[in-house]
Amino acid sequence: MKKKASSRQISEFMWGWIFILPTMIGLIVLNIYPMLDTIKQSFYKTGDFGKGNVFVGLANYRKVMGDSEVWQALWNTVKYAIVEVPFSLVIALLLAVLLNKKMRGRDAFRTIFFLPMVVAPAAIAMVWKWLYNSNFGLINNVFNIKVNWISDPDIAIYSIALIGIWSVIGYNMVLFLAGLQEVPRDYYEAASLDGANGWQQFINITVPLISPTIFFVLVTRVIGAMQVFDLIYMMIDLNNPAWKKTESLVFLFYKYSFQQSKKGYGATVVVVLLVFILLLTVIQLIGQKKWVHYE
Repeated sequence: MKKKASSRQISEFMWGWIFILPTMIGLIVLNIYPMLDTIKQSFYKTGDFGKGNVFVGLANYRKVMGDSEVWQALWNTVKYAIVEVPFSLVIALLLAVLLNKKMRGRDAFRTIFFLPMVVAPAAIAMVWKWLYNSNFGLINNVFNIKVNWISDPDIAIYSIALIGIWSVIGYNMVLFLAGLQEVPRDYYEAASLDGANGWQQFINITVPLISPTIFFVLVTRVIGAMQVFDLIYMMIDLNNPAWKKTESLVFLFYKYSFQQSKKGYGATVVVVLLVFILLLTVIQLIGQKKWVHYE
């Protein structure tokens, strides 16, 4: 015989739903529905004036598979992620370990490194455009060199990735600092008594114990890097000779959907990106079993 729920249990159940309902509504309205609608649009060709869409089945997907611009944009996005993700993780982790120790001005340094996260992207782009300027930019003048940082097709995407690294280091660092707070100091004291130096403690104690945090940051940064748009949009204009070598998949989606009003084809491009990100995430979920330690 089932025990009847008490009035307190019913009240807690109702209040629980009341508190999570706004979040659930936001997820459905702002995330789930747009995703499903985008997938639906990928099977249509946009009609005149945005009306009268025509169902074309898999025609958009067949076109994408043979579109060299899409594959170039995917390769550009992958190159950006290959540079931004590992460097931002490693630098942020090292900074977090350093700023987790007792030192003078620790809070000030933490704030300084986190500041790029709260600065407007437009302001960041304006400053970095000046730094990268080939004629009067600070970098070229300080080092007495002549490099076209954002107009050379061979290095432009890496220059933008450098801005991405600078922008997310503070956020990653805060997450790593939160993970480091859970590591017992006793482990380090015992390791010191056994003669382990700082690097050995970092490799054998710090990294394994905060591996769940590292994995979380890795997954979210891969997703974020594959969705890069704002930096490229603000740093590279259409007259830039490096344009085709820096165009990302999300920018391609923006161009087709909002500049050329080809919403069906644009939706197909972003669905391809979604599938690619899902594939990368599944690979990471499978691989994390070998190095992430949940204790």
